[in-house]
Order: sequence, then structure tokens, then C-alpha cells
Amino acid sequence: MPESLELAAFAVDEALAAGASQAEATCTIAERFSAEARGPRIEKLEQSTGRALSLRVFIGGAKASLGTSDLTREGLRAFIRQAVDAARFVGADPHAGLPEGAEPAAADDLGIYADDVARRAAEDKLEDALRLEALVRDYDPRIVNTSGAHVGDTRARIALVNSNGFRGSYAASSVQRSVAPIAQDGANKRVAGYGSAARGYAALESTERVASNAAARAVGLCGARKPATMRCPVIFERDVAAQVLGDVFGALNAANVAAGNSFFAGKLGEVVGSPLATLVDDGRLRGGLGTSPFDAEGVPTRRTVVLEGGRLRTFLYDTYNGRRLGAASTGNASGGGIGPNNFYLEPGPDSLEELIAATGRGVLIMDTIGFSTESVTGTYSRGARGYAIENGERAYPIDEFTIAGNLLEMLAGIDAVANDLTFDSTIVSPSFRVAEMTVSGT
Repeated sequence: MPESLELAAFAVDEALAAGASQAEATCTIAERFSAEARGPRIEKLEQSTGRALSLRVFIGGAKASLGTSDLTREGLRAFIRQAVDAARFVGADPHAGLPEGAEPAAADDLGIYADDVARRAAEDKLEDALRLEALVRDYDPRIVNTSGAHVGDTRARIALVNSNGFRGSYAASSVQRSVAPIAQDGANKRVAGYGSAARGYAALESTERVASNAAARAVGLCGARKPATMRCPVIFERDVAAQVLGDVFGALNAANVAAGNSFFAGKLGEVVGSPLATLVDDGRLRGGLGTSPFDAEGVPTRRTVVLEGGRLRTFLYDTYNGRRLGAASTGNASGGGIGPNNFYLEPGPDSLEELIAATGRGVLIMDTIGFSTESVTGTYSRGARGYAIENGERAYPIDEFTIAGNLLEMLAGIDAVANDLTFDSTIVSPSFRVAEMTVSGT
């Protein structure tokens, strides 16, 4: 930690000495481990320590951003001169610049670093991957292959210093295990996947649970057929629901709003969703994979209610786009743009199975294929696979069909939300049901 802070502070001082009016440096030192098993052996093994420094320099309203992995003093000096020189050739922007005021780095224990990541032996991680692969293949004779069983972790130290007086650093860790089995279904192959991610191994779903969930998804699709074309309720299982929220997040991104590339533009303060739709971005959620004490600009993170009971309360901002739209940053600066911290739909009271039981006829979406979202209008269309629901039960697996609608109408049409929210990514969601969508099949 002292090394990364020292390097960031050195870069800021050198940039000011080279002629920058403002400067910001972020130094990241990350140790990564990744293993992939296929069959009875490890096929891929990677272990590395990465050291990088990113620098933003401003000369008036002109900005340049560069990155380097050469952290020697001599290398940094040359890199910094290059960054400052680059800014001299950039047009001025009245909104460019560092956040105003230097906030101290939060000292709260946010639960984002787990000691068991460093303690876990490499041999145990390799055994995890091999066991995950073996359990999936042993689950059912129809599982004939996998795309690999993966186990990995990262430990990182992040330090940020800017010329407005901000100086902060923190340590973070993350772990994951996942597998994608392939089931033989006559002449067809059914592919599915499942994974778990957390800050530490103690919080990760067990190898047995990951394997059984992944295998059950692949085998469950065997015998799938096209459903009838119809208008009906659609239930999005939580992993697919999170993908829908990813499209919604894009429209809440202030950079897209400022560019007129969002179906939420001009709707601030309006009711745009169901009373069951409350969307939150929480950068201080304990143990969340998107949790941190401050964002990529040093702005303290916070809990932001974006959509409250269907009413649009705010967009999500970094400093630059906040200035463009006359708003304060929400602490969502990320890698030169705007990103989620822990963005999620608040859960409801019922299980996924209870949502299914309350649906007389409809479809349960377990996976989507392809990409088609029109960001200005919200038009949504995806290929999908999952289950037909009849009389409140999963009747049979379905595949090779399309679901279509409009994201604004989908938000307004949410009539049930499940309680299966799991914080295993930066954008997550419980399963939810949309009252009616178009299903295009036979």
C-alpha cells in the first residue's frame, strides 16, 4: 500500500512540475491466479502480478489520459512528459477537470478484502477446478463435455492521488468458480453454465452446488422444442434478469443521457416503472463486488436510489457528466466513464418457484442469445431458451424462440419480484415477472 501511494503521489508532483494545472494518478498492483480444468487435467494455469499507473492531466480545460506499466522513476518521468505534451494538443472543454474539493478517503471496513484468498494454497485451487469438472461430468451420462471448469482469484491494492489534495488507498479481493457443461440431446448439444463470485472463498458457493446447478441447467434443456407464438407473462430467472438490468443501467448512465442516447432522457421525476421496481446503486454495500470507499475520481461512494417505486429519481453521474447536466457526481466514475457499483433491483417476498406457481401460462427465461436493444427507444429483442409454464408448473423445456418488448414497458409491467437476489456481480437482480411480452416461436 505505501508503494502504490508513493508512486501515485510522485506522478502527480511530476505532472504539475511539467506544466499540468491539475493531475490525478491511480496506481494498481494486482496479483491474479486462474486455473481451468477439462477432463482429468488442468489445461490452463496463469499466475501473475500486474503493476500499472494511469494518469489524467489537465491544462486548463484540455485533458489527456494515459497509462503505463513502467513504474521506474525514469520511465514514469518520460511517460508523464508525454501525457502533459499530449494535453497541449487537445481542445479545451469547460466541463473537464478534477472533482472540486478533496474528500478524505473513507476508513470504514467495507468487507472487500478477505484474508483467506492469500492463505489458500495453489494446490487447493487446482483441486477445486478438477473436482468441479469431475462433479459436473458425473452428474448425468448425457453430459459429454464442458467448456472448462474455472477457479480464479485476484488481490489488488489501489491508490489514488490528485492535485486537489485527495490521497486514498484500499485493498480488495475477489474469487470465482464456474463451469459450463455440454449435454448430448440426440443430434443436439445443450450448453449451460453456472458460477459463483464473492470477495473471499468463505463466501463462495460450494463446488458441489456450482456443479449441480450447472449440470441441472444443461440436462434440463434436453428435449427442448419451440413454443407457440403468443403474448404471455415472462419470468426472467435472476441471471437473465441481471442482463436486462444491464440494459437499463446503460440508459441511466448520464453520459448516454447527455448525448440523447437514452430512453430515460427527459423523464427525470416521472413514473417510468412498476410500483415494485426500486433500483439502487450502492457503492458501500458490505462485501459487494462493486463496493469501494471512493470511485475512480476519488469521489466517496454512496447508496443512490435511482428508481423508487417506479419513479425516476436520478441518473448516475461522474464529475464530467454531472457538470454537463447540472448535477453532482453520484460516485460512479469508472475507467474513464460511468460504471455500476452494486446496481440491483430490490427483492420481493416470494421464491422463484412461487412466481412460477402463480403463473398459469407463460415462459421462464433461463438464458438469452444475441443482442438487440435500441437505446433511444428501449426496443428489446433476444433469442432465448428456458421452460414453458402451464398450470403453474414447468411443463417442458423450450428453445429457438424470441422474446420482444420495450424496456420502459417491461419496467412498467413488472408484477412480481422474487427473493433470490445474490450479490455475485456489480449488476444483479432477483428473478422477476413481466405481465406480458411477445414470444415468437412456431
